[in-house]
Amino acid sequence: MSLRNRPTGRALSPLLCLCIGLSASGCASGGSDWVEVGGERFTVEVADDNEERARGLMFRDALEAGHGMLFVHERESPQAYWMKNTRIALDILYFDDELRLVSQQRDVPPCSLGDGCPPYPSRGPARYVLELNAGEAERMQLEDGAVMTLAPGIVVGE
Repeated sequence: MSLRNRPTGRALSPLLCLCIGLSASGCASGGSDWVEVGGERFTVEVADDNEERARGLMFRDALEAGHGMLFVHERESPQAYWMKNTRIALDILYFDDELRLVSQQRDVPPCSLGDGCPPYPSRGPARYVLELNAGEAERMQLEDGAVMTLAPGIVVGE
């Protein structure tokens, strides 16, 4: 919940009460969702529907250190991501059903060419795509086969 929408009166809104009550289980992904890879934990926003996956990290001027975006697809299949309207360089990491790293696109540059932005495909079928600030994969010396761990609150459908 953004500060713009916070209650201004003495009584707490029902939504705020619900979020407070559910905070331990991850109400809104503000910091409760994380992944671990390469021995490090990253706070992630989870994009698990078509609208969230399509928007991704578009129009953002920065991605905070130690943060990323996790894209969850319904099934494992070849994936290709692009940087349309993305203003920050990223590492794009592709993981399979077993959460093993199957492909990496490192230091992918921003793109302002709209539909002219090139795709960055996975080399194999993937179900999860993790976007981190460019340079993270190299810094952690990630190699294909590395395993990612998901926070218990990240629900993965069948």
